[in-house]
Amino acid sequence: MFNLKNKHIFITGGASGIGLAVAKRLSDAGAVLSICDLNDQETDLGQYFQADVSDPFALEQALSQAAKHTPIDVLINNAGINGEDGVSIEDSNLDLTRRLLDINTLGVYHGLKFGPRFMNDGGSIINTSSLGATLVFPGSGPYSASKASILSLTQMAAAELAPRNIRVNAVAPAFVKTQLTADDETLFEKISANSTLTGRMANPEEIASVYHFLASDDASYVNGQVINVDGGMSVGFTNKTLELITAS
Repeated sequence: MFNLKNKHIFITGGASGIGLAVAKRLSDAGAVLSICDLNDQETDLGQYFQADVSDPFALEQALSQAAKHTPIDVLINNAGINGEDGVSIEDSNLDLTRRLLDINTLGVYHGLKFGPRFMNDGGSIINTSSLGATLVFPGSGPYSASKASILSLTQMAAAELAPRNIRVNAVAPAFVKTQLTADDETLFEKISANSTLTGRMANPEEIASVYHFLASDDASYVNGQVINVDGGMSVGFTNKTLELITAS
């Protein structure tokens, strides 16, 4: 099940966090990896390309080079950055907001614009969104907006690429233990303990399993979907949140 043997997978933001966990899992499943990241580093997981996804021509060149000998079967638009936590839209930083949109939103747009021309028909595209795209977290407006746009892009691309049988889906994690959440991990742990059914933050490997499924042919009838991987946070009130509310 979920066999990826010899499938060529291109993943942005694949050098750390969720992206690295996905890369390791897909490599173990037999995939041939092309990893694209902003940082200049080496990896033993596959060929590596340094590119900023907010630069459309840099990403297009990386995709072209990766597919030079073997077309891409699975494209994972995963690169992203965090915003400011607890800051209202009114007080938000303009430069950071532009950067969030450049990387989180346009980074996915660039992948969807240029990626399909380097892909085999019958492939899969997976975009990384966030639970914050649909569940309101006051004080994270620009970040949430940058991730919400991905949902529309995912559904539109799924419809447009259907004639080529290329599936397009999105994964929307809640709080995950990565370098991006390290500075606020204590806060996120507290939120997760009270607002998820699992009572904790996720580990990157738990998120990676969903990408594995969507990348495989076993997900052949899953298209245009956004899968929340949130420990049940989107379900609604937990017993702990009810206790906190009623005790106040």
